[in-house]
Amino acid sequence: MTDVDTALWQSDLELIADSARQAGRVALGYFNQSPEVWWKNEGRSPVSAADFAANQKLESLLRTARPDYGWLSEETDDDAERLSRETLFIIDPIDGTRAFLAGLDLWCVSVAVVRHGRPVAGVLYAPALDELYEAVAGGVALKNGRPITVSTASVDRPGRFAIAEDVLATFPERLKHRIERVKYVPSLAYRIAMVADGRIEGTFIKHNSHDWDLAAADLILERAGGQLVDLHGGAPLYNRARVSHDELCAAAAPRLADLLNGIGERRGS
Repeated sequence: MTDVDTALWQSDLELIADSARQAGRVALGYFNQSPEVWWKNEGRSPVSAADFAANQKLESLLRTARPDYGWLSEETDDDAERLSRETLFIIDPIDGTRAFLAGLDLWCVSVAVVRHGRPVAGVLYAPALDELYEAVAGGVALKNGRPITVSTASVDRPGRFAIAEDVLATFPERLKHRIERVKYVPSLAYRIAMVADGRIEGTFIKHNSHDWDLAAADLILERAGGQLVDLHGGAPLYNRARVSHDELCAAAAPRLADLLNGIGERRGS
C-alpha cells in the first residue's frame, strides 16, 4: 500500500465517520418513537422508517462526495453495476433493527469502504451508546479515539463467546468447557466490535450473514489484532454477486485456531 493509498483511505475514513454520526443522529430521532415498520424477506426481517431515513442520509452524503464509488446497502435495491467498481461503500444504516425497535441500545450504523473485495476503511457508530469504532487499512482500531485490542486471555481459561446454544451443543466436550456463553447481542456488527475491544473473546456467526453486517466490523477487528474467517480459515470477500456468507468465526488468533479445530471435529463427526 502506497502513501497515496494511505492518505486516500484516511480521507475516506474521516468522511464515513462524519456521515455515520449524521445518520446515527437521524436514526436516534426515531428511537423509542414507534416508527412505522414493514417486513421483508418473506416476513422474517423488520425494516423501519428509521432505517430508510438513515440510509437516505448516508446515500446523500457519501454518493455526493465519492460519485465514482459503487454502492451496496441493505436498504437500497441492489444494482449489479457495483460489480464493475473497484471501490465501493457497503452500508447498513441500522445493524440490529430488532434491538432498535425493542428500545435496546445495541444497534449501530455500519459504513465500510471496500477495495478489490476487502475493507480499507470502516466505521461503526452506536448512537444510543455514543460509541464510535473506526479503522483504516494499515492503522490501529479506535473506540472513541482510543486504541483497542482483542483479549489476550489464555486459551487454557474459559473464554466469553457470543455463540448460539444450539451450535455450542454440537461442539466436542473439551471445547465446550472452555466457552462461556454471553447474553445474546442482536447486532452482528456490534458483536464483532465487542471482540475487537476485548469484552468477549470471540463469536460464531451462523450462515446467511451479509456484506453489510460484516465489512466495517471485519476491518476494525483485524486492526485490533483479531480475525474474521470462514471455517477453512479464509478471510471473507465482499462485493461479489452473492452478498451472503456461510458460517464464520471471529476471535484473536490462538482462540480462533482452537475454535476452528473444534468445529472441524464437529463437522467430521
